[in-house]
Amino acid sequence: MKTLEAQNLWCAYDGHTVLEDLCVEAHPGEVLALIGPNGVGKSTLLRAMARLLHPRRGRVMLAGLDLWHASPRNIARELALAPQVNGSQGLVTVEQAVALGRAPHRGWLLPLTAQDRIATDRALEQAGLGSLRHRRVVELSGGEQQRVVLARVLAQDPQVLLLDEPTSHLDLKYQSGILGLVHQLAHKDGLTVVISLHDLNLAALYADRLALLGEGRLLAVGPPTEVLTPERLTEVYGVPIVVTKHPLYGTPMVTPVVERGSIKVE
Repeated sequence: MKTLEAQNLWCAYDGHTVLEDLCVEAHPGEVLALIGPNGVGKSTLLRAMARLLHPRRGRVMLAGLDLWHASPRNIARELALAPQVNGSQGLVTVEQAVALGRAPHRGWLLPLTAQDRIATDRALEQAGLGSLRHRRVVELSGGEQQRVVLARVLAQDPQVLLLDEPTSHLDLKYQSGILGLVHQLAHKDGLTVVISLHDLNLAALYADRLALLGEGRLLAVGPPTEVLTPERLTEVYGVPIVVTKHPLYGTPMVTPVVERGSIKVE
């Protein structure tokens, strides 16, 4: 298994700097969660780490190799990004969409091998999509489409898994199921996992380390108990924050402080 590193990374769109001199590492057997307010560069960092966005400066290293010095196909065999659902899924079935994850191993035009079918079936079951395999993706709910995206990268059978808001559109059952699977892939199968999450409580429950981003910079990195402090979160998010302990697991529980007069009960 392999370590993924962003070294002194600068990224920009149309001359606007989004990430500035950012350094972070993700290790095999752990879940690293990227957290922070909207627009601070979490998705940009994932795209750069997936070799989809060329940094202006700095580099991304996979087991000591610069991603931009390797072929895209070789990288795709070891590293996979599950982006947020964008709705453009065409008329393919769930099974066909998930099988696309095998392309780095077999090419785009060759028929599926027995190994490809086994990997596709496994990914469908892992994402809870076995009963939906013959449905068209466009007929699914947003949450179901999000699980199709996850299943496709699982079928890719990578050593490094990058996930951009994988719990968006999901209810509580599938949030816990998907994040539990991600945690298992890291801790039991030894994958390197980087995941962006808006929900700080889910990040605290399922991630081994958190990387807190703010205004394009890395503000803190470490275990949830070290990163999720009320003083730091209040400053970053701009609202008063209270941090308590989860009653079962002892992980940080983050709650914004609001004035009762601002809550309307209907």
